[in-house]
Amino acid sequence: MWVFKPIAFAGKLLSAFRLQLSCVWSSLVSLLLGLRAAFRLAGTESSRHQSRKAAAETRREEEEGMNQPPTPLSVNYHFTRQCNYKCGFCFHTAKTSFVLPLEDAKRGLLLLKEAGMEKINFSGGEPFLQDRGEYLGQLVKFCKEELHLPSVSIVSNGSLIRERWFRSYAEYLDILAISCDSFDEQVNVLIGRGQGKKNHVQNLQKLRTWCRDYRVAFKINSVINRFNVEEDMREQIKALNPVRWKVFQCLRIEGENAGEDALREAERFLISDEEFEGFLHRHKEVSCLVPESNQKMKDSYLILDEYKRAKGAFQVHPGCWSRRSCKIQWI
Repeated sequence: MWVFKPIAFAGKLLSAFRLQLSCVWSSLVSLLLGLRAAFRLAGTESSRHQSRKAAAETRREEEEGMNQPPTPLSVNYHFTRQCNYKCGFCFHTAKTSFVLPLEDAKRGLLLLKEAGMEKINFSGGEPFLQDRGEYLGQLVKFCKEELHLPSVSIVSNGSLIRERWFRSYAEYLDILAISCDSFDEQVNVLIGRGQGKKNHVQNLQKLRTWCRDYRVAFKINSVINRFNVEEDMREQIKALNPVRWKVFQCLRIEGENAGEDALREAERFLISDEEFEGFLHRHKEVSCLVPESNQKMKDSYLILDEYKRAKGAFQVHPGCWSRRSCKIQWI
C-alpha cells in the first residue's frame, strides 16, 4: 500500500500546480485583453490626430491659395484712348491723350511676363494712331522677340493700317482682329464707323489679303447692337473666312458709355439677351463664330488702361498690374 502514497502525493501536487497555473493564465488573458484595448485606443487616437493634421494642412493650403494674387495669363492692354472713329457704344473713350513712354510700357510688360502672362492683346482707342503704328510695332516686336510670348495680338478698326507696317512687324504678330459691326456701309455710319469716302467693308477685304500674304491669323470682332441685330452676316463672314469671328453683345459701362461723366451714351444701342441669342441662332452655321457674353467679357481678362491700371473684374490700383492682393507695382 505504501507504493501508492507517492502517486497520491504527486496527484495532489499536480492539482495544486494546475490551480496556480489557471490563476496565472487568467491574469495573462486579462492583461492581454487590456493591452489589446489600449493599442486599439492608441491607434484610434493616432488616426484621429492624422485626420485633424491633414484637415489643418488642407485649410492652410486653401487660405494660402486665396491670399495669392491670380496669375495674369491673358492681358488686354488698352494703351491709348485716342481713336479716329466715334462708335456710339465705345467703352474706352477718349477722356485723355496720355500714352505711357515706350520703355516704361516695355518694363511693365516684362513684369507681367515674370508674373505668368502668356497672351497679350493690344487695343485702344485705335492702337495704330500712336506714331502711325510704330509705337505698337515696337511693343509687338518686344513681346515676341524678347519676352517670347506664345500669343501676341491686336484689335484695330483697320482704317490706319498700311502694308509697310506688315512688312516691318508682321513676323512678330500672331493675330490681327478687325472690328466690323456691319457689312452695310450705312449701318456703319449710324454706329460711328463711317470713314467718309472710304469704305469700311472694302478695307476689311484688303486687310484680309495682307494677313494671308504675311501669315498673320485674321480675326473679326463684331458688337451686336440695336442697328445690326437683325442683319444676316453669314455669307460675308464665310467669304472672308476668319480664324475666329468673335461676337459681343453691346455692353454698358458706367463712366465710359453711360452716366453723367461719359463721353458716349450706349443706351440706344443696347439689346436684350433674347435678341442677342436670336442673332447667334441665326448664325449658328458659321463654324468660326465665338459668342462672348457680357459677363465673360468683364471677367475673363486682366484689362489694363493707359495708366497701367487694372479694370473690369480686376480691382483698380494706380500703377498696379494685377487684382486683389497685388504685390508687384508697375512704376
